[in-house]
Amino acid sequence: MILLNQVGKGTYGRAIYFSRTLVKRGYEVALMAISPQSRLHLREHDVDGVRLIETPDLLPGSLRSGWDMWDAFCRVQWLKGRSFDIVHAIETRPVVLLPALSAQRRGAKLVMDWCDWFGRGGSVEERPNRLMRAVLRPVETFFEEHFRTRADGTLVINPFLRDRAISLGVKPESIAVIRNGSDTDIVPLDRLIARRMVGLPAHDLLIGYVGNIYTRDAELMASAFNRVLRAAPNARLVLIGYFNRNIEPLLKDPSAIIRTGWVTSEQVFQYLGACDLCWLPLRDSGANRGRWPGKLNDYMAVGRPVVATGVGELADLVPRYQLGVATRDDAHDFAAHTLDLLADADQRQAIGETARRAAEEVFSWERMVDALEAFYRQVLNSR
Repeated sequence: MILLNQVGKGTYGRAIYFSRTLVKRGYEVALMAISPQSRLHLREHDVDGVRLIETPDLLPGSLRSGWDMWDAFCRVQWLKGRSFDIVHAIETRPVVLLPALSAQRRGAKLVMDWCDWFGRGGSVEERPNRLMRAVLRPVETFFEEHFRTRADGTLVINPFLRDRAISLGVKPESIAVIRNGSDTDIVPLDRLIARRMVGLPAHDLLIGYVGNIYTRDAELMASAFNRVLRAAPNARLVLIGYFNRNIEPLLKDPSAIIRTGWVTSEQVFQYLGACDLCWLPLRDSGANRGRWPGKLNDYMAVGRPVVATGVGELADLVPRYQLGVATRDDAHDFAAHTLDLLADADQRQAIGETARRAAEEVFSWERMVDALEAFYRQVLNSR
């Protein structure tokens, strides 16, 4: 399994859950990800039975994201002399694509996994720097689109990307939709107990949000939260983990923001358990239609209702599985539904319990790996 992210970031979460579960089922899995620090040497170690290969990358910081040719070379060299039944390539930037095609040439079946729309019309359009958009747009688009038909099987994270793959010439029968899963080993916490565990105020209304955000989504978040604060001055927005935007200047009361900074995986779920509800403020953009917001799985796992804009699949899945409320892509509507839910503790409790059941019965990682294993067998048996 080969990915473009650094260990612990981005699609690493999808890959490590897949890999650990497959190992428990008797498979031998090697997972290749970028080392957060190493520039020259590979490092191998065991993670719950998974053979983790951390590859060196010459680029600094956030640029360690799939473009370094030294990294690609090291991966190709590691694969020489090794045999695999399946190579599972998550995305198609050079550090994934080159070693994946190399393994395919030596007999492995190639599964390409499309989790984000990076190219023209997708997340490249969310970059605030116009020059950077112009430079990256054709490059991202080429690597994302040109090699899709080389795959023996194609995974996509939502139906939107399935349609994109078909438009590029991928055969419909060779495609499967497999989303990210929820960690149902997590035990939902009582809200007040969780607040004591992480030191959050006992009586405020807490809205949770995990991880990064696009600029325009952050603007929607700020506008909606200003409206919430006018009606509920004791509301607090808890930004859990690394939040990559300076949202405070957009708020009338920046002190209503609680930033946790970096936290462990266990603490993420403790903070979420302390919240009354969780947010997914997504603009209706190509970037958001072309992905699956993995934080939704965390919200379900802890049994908290979500207020989400009805973008892409969320317009259907949130009401179908009673995960919370799907609103318009509009700050007023988003805030109004948030206030309605904050005012009704019984409804929040009922929705949270339903969301947890959906995590267990529909969206668990075990169920996602069931589908993945069946797809692998389909690919291996294909001519």
